[in-house]
Amino acid sequence: MRLRALLETEALGLRLLGGDDELDRGVRGVMTTDLRDPSRYLSGGELVLTGLAWRHTAADSEPFVRILASAQVAGLAAGEAELGDIPGDLVEACLRHRLPLFAVNESVAFATITEYVVRQVSGERAGDLAAVVDRHRRLMTSGPAGGGPEVVLDLLGSDLDLRAWVLSPTGRQIAGAGDPLPGAVSATLAGEHLAATRTGRRGPHRATVGGVTYSLFPIRNTGRGAAPAASRDVRETVLSDWLLAVEADASDWPAARLDLLQGVTQLISVERDRREAARTVRRRLAQEVLELVQTGAAPAEIAARLRVAAPVLLPGLGAAPHWQVVVARVEWGDAVSGAAGAAGIPGTSGTSDTAVEAGPVAQSLLEEILVDPAAAGPDSADRIAVAHGGDEAIALVPLPAVDVDPDAPEAGSFDAGLHADALLLSVREPLSAGLADDGRLTLGVSAAVSSAEGLRGALEEARHARRVAAARPGRVCAAGHHELASHVLLLPFVPDDVRRAFTARLLDPLRDYDRRHRAELIPTLEAFLDCDGSWTRCATRLHLHVNTLRYRVGRIEQLTSRDLSRLEDKLDFFLALRMS
Repeated sequence: MRLRALLETEALGLRLLGGDDELDRGVRGVMTTDLRDPSRYLSGGELVLTGLAWRHTAADSEPFVRILASAQVAGLAAGEAELGDIPGDLVEACLRHRLPLFAVNESVAFATITEYVVRQVSGERAGDLAAVVDRHRRLMTSGPAGGGPEVVLDLLGSDLDLRAWVLSPTGRQIAGAGDPLPGAVSATLAGEHLAATRTGRRGPHRATVGGVTYSLFPIRNTGRGAAPAASRDVRETVLSDWLLAVEADASDWPAARLDLLQGVTQLISVERDRREAARTVRRRLAQEVLELVQTGAAPAEIAARLRVAAPVLLPGLGAAPHWQVVVARVEWGDAVSGAAGAAGIPGTSGTSDTAVEAGPVAQSLLEEILVDPAAAGPDSADRIAVAHGGDEAIALVPLPAVDVDPDAPEAGSFDAGLHADALLLSVREPLSAGLADDGRLTLGVSAAVSSAEGLRGALEEARHARRVAAARPGRVCAAGHHELASHVLLLPFVPDDVRRAFTARLLDPLRDYDRRHRAELIPTLEAFLDCDGSWTRCATRLHLHVNTLRYRVGRIEQLTSRDLSRLEDKLDFFLALRMS
């Protein structure tokens, strides 16, 4: 704003005493002082308000005005309440230094002038910033020349004095201006945001952490594949959307400033969509490898695909790495109620909602979880390749070789890899808030394997570990390969042809009989083994008379030429059911 505008505002009670040819000076701020030398607090462009308490003699005016002029302030406004008329020596000093001088009527408080100037300057800065944001948006939508989210966050700090950070759903910092947020603070903010979003509240959401107030703005997915916001179930996006955390209370902001911040989130969403598109190649690689693994492709074919994937996920890697498999599953509604009820989780909803496609949610979530929480920025996710099918997401994680002493016995060893418990240390709290009362996340982590032949076993090992996690209480649970029982650990590594022959010999006669007669021999066999061969307990579980149960077991023994009173035959049936 200009000094002329202040003079023309009658409510401010300003009277010009000198400097009428300098009234087009811009005002960038306001400062009230009665210090003899306020230079350390001046940055230029201020309207200085003073009550003249610093003036004891006429000789004091010259050095005071000289200091203000050297600091390139916009003008000086002196109050008439202390001395009445403004001293002539001050008027003359201002004329010599070409510093505009105003008299402030004793009926007008300095606070009134300060509030007016701050309001006007902030509004003009917001308008200038909006223009910059719009220009930056055009740059980013046409290419990477805009510089990323950091540039617009720097603008918020320099032009609006707002500290801001872009956070992932788990609280990992993606971008920020100035010092990063402490990990505990960012995780708490992410949890507050997810919880508020799940209740249906519209942003920005207000949160206070450690006595500091933050406003949380959602950054929506606006890419080509995104459905209209009105048609999306919040559960499809809540665990994948970024958020903008601003260190300020936006509850009393004017509409213009809120609109500006919404524009900032839209700008950042452009970068988010670009980085989401960059994941497509890695996702496709994972999908191709896992399809080969699950369809029983030849190891040589899988190995060839892995050689293609390794340079993409680990650029510059000389040799093929070791690999780990991580399986994640997100469940909503009734699926959670049953599992959670069995695990003793209170507060689960009993509603069923099959409209939420959980596979993509699990995919985005697993991509986030696998990033090192201490790594800022998006590039740390470049090693992560995640596919999804149904409600399940599967990650193929390469483990680079560790740099060790070449003369040491362990030279050439590989990174020890991911550990189930460590994956959830920093994300459990915010994700639990996002899952609320009707969602659940379970993860399983395999051991590391060094060849294509081992991937099938690693995948099944990770799936078994996830089932172990699903049996535990809690909204977010994980289990690793080391937690599996011995037979579960061995089964995934049984060759496919042996597996098929073994299960077919024992179970195919029972399946054929069940198809023809609806006899439920397979469910009966599973229940009988689960009850450790107890006739009474098994009959009670199946709601059968004991004689009916004995007839079914006899039929199983007749069709398979096995004896379910023998431990060896019980064990064979148990393993066949586990491998089928």
